[in-house]
Amino acid sequence: MASLFTNTVLGIVLLFVLVVLATAIKIVKEYERAVIFRLGRVVGARGPGLFFIIPIFEKAVIVDLRTKVLDVPVQETITKDNVPVKVNAVVYFRVIDPVKAVTQVANYVVATSQIAQTTLRSVIGQAHLDELLSERDKLNMELQKIIDEATDPWGIKVSTVEIKDVELPSGMQKAMARQAEAERERRARITLAEAERQAAEKLRDAAEIVSQHPMALQLRTLQTISDVASDKSNIIVLTLPMEMLKLFRSLSDTADAVKAKLEEEARKEE
Repeated sequence: MASLFTNTVLGIVLLFVLVVLATAIKIVKEYERAVIFRLGRVVGARGPGLFFIIPIFEKAVIVDLRTKVLDVPVQETITKDNVPVKVNAVVYFRVIDPVKAVTQVANYVVATSQIAQTTLRSVIGQAHLDELLSERDKLNMELQKIIDEATDPWGIKVSTVEIKDVELPSGMQKAMARQAEAERERRARITLAEAERQAAEKLRDAAEIVSQHPMALQLRTLQTISDVASDKSNIIVLTLPMEMLKLFRSLSDTADAVKAKLEEEARKEE
């Protein structure tokens, strides 16, 4: 009976020793750190790898150092030019000081999420709609700077903030579509007018060349006739060159002058 009692006591002691050793041995991964509390006071961070703590007197809080992705839910706000929008974003952050992340804030993930939401509404409220749509990189940098400064006392480093979607009211979308269409039409008209101006300049230059070299007009006429003659179904109407018209007019004027002179001499003889 005494031997059985002794074996039972030894078994209990051995079990207690094993439990104590199990609680004293800690292993943390490469991307983790263990914040050690001794009698309620922080004594530092340990890891990665194997280490020991004093059971009952020390407690280890494991902190993940990997980059976390925080999805900021849709925020309804009004831009500086009084346009209601719905905006959401994504935040990339990681813990760089595990002691601060454990001791300075109760839940650094929730705290970072709340800071990101309020900052997103504030920054969008100070920006115009055109700036929100065309200068998103600038707003992303501003958001990252503000959130990083707010979370720095918690040992958090915010590396990137990206605005994902911007949802506009349907009426504003239609207005922007009409504006874009009007802008495209304006550019098309300007392009057409510029083309016509350039064509007019080329025609003016060609007219000046032809006026200085009349033979160029005849060569152009012959070239046109050659192009038209390639299609046998066309009827070609030849026009007389301007020089021939001038010649006929000169002969007609000469004939009229001779006729008038002869009539005058005939009257004198009578």
